[in-house]
Amino acid sequence: MQEWEKRLSACMLCPRRCKVNRLAGERGVCGAAAAVRAARAALHMWEEPCISGTRGCGAVFFSGCPLHCVYCQNEKIAGGEYGIEISPERLAEIFLELQEKGANNINLVTPGHYVPQIQRAIDIARAQRMALPIVYNTGGYESVETIRSLEGYVDVYLPDLKYMDAATAEKYSHAPDYFFYARRAIEEMVRQSGPPRFVTEKTIEESVKAGRARWKEERQMGPEEYGKLPESDTGILVRGTLVRHLLLPGGLCDAKRIVKYLLETYGGKIYISLLNQYTPGKFAANYKELSERVEREDYEALVDYAIACGIENGFIQEADAADEAFIPEFDGSGIQ
Repeated sequence: MQEWEKRLSACMLCPRRCKVNRLAGERGVCGAAAAVRAARAALHMWEEPCISGTRGCGAVFFSGCPLHCVYCQNEKIAGGEYGIEISPERLAEIFLELQEKGANNINLVTPGHYVPQIQRAIDIARAQRMALPIVYNTGGYESVETIRSLEGYVDVYLPDLKYMDAATAEKYSHAPDYFFYARRAIEEMVRQSGPPRFVTEKTIEESVKAGRARWKEERQMGPEEYGKLPESDTGILVRGTLVRHLLLPGGLCDAKRIVKYLLETYGGKIYISLLNQYTPGKFAANYKELSERVEREDYEALVDYAIACGIENGFIQEADAADEAFIPEFDGSGIQ
């Protein structure tokens, strides 16, 4: 048995700590057994500008999730049974194929329950001249021990901070301890990644041509320089942590608490992305307060609050971001 497989024999990768033997086919809350399941691998244009750039990030959408939020935009794959089974070796090939297509990075979407397999795939891909930054795109409900094990593998952390209020976390994500774990995980992410650093897309392209991560060697930009780049010279985040918060209907008070906490705790050490893309799903129909989209006035109030609190490094969304057209097709593209 390989070392990465041992971590699946009594799985405690996430805060659920199910201790199931995934090697024997058992599935925990995340819905995953031993084999990686993925539903899509393609260039993706709908992340923050510093993640997607003009060429797209190389997004790999993994099946399964430990949270199962009632409003999940990716509910089709969150159960863990949808998607195609692949080996770590095939996952490494996918990383290299996305690099060949011109991706600015490898964007691992909901990857926490597959960390051992992903680490194996990254090792294989890097040995074959994979030179892109690795982005860890997570709902935030992570074990700090799992995040600590990713040091040296992940370059950019892209976590959600969904809730501070325990009752809301219990109601919508069955996780009253969400903030306890997300706070500790984000602390470790920021420790690992350090302050935000950027390079141009051209530098990423040159890294791929050279077959090594030249962006680690080149002069990197801090937030101030990044903010002065012209639109024709897009900057890509290659080190750092970008924390997202999705504003929910009726969630303005908790959202303000989250913004205040992040700014007081990290200041300019992170970027904050305030999301306005909540789209009611079929599960949310059982929750009357989630049956409508977020009021424009509430989102504007959140943005105004962040500005009043002194936010310097941040992203906001236009109103048309709340559109199901921005949810990708989970059709197995790029997996087989």
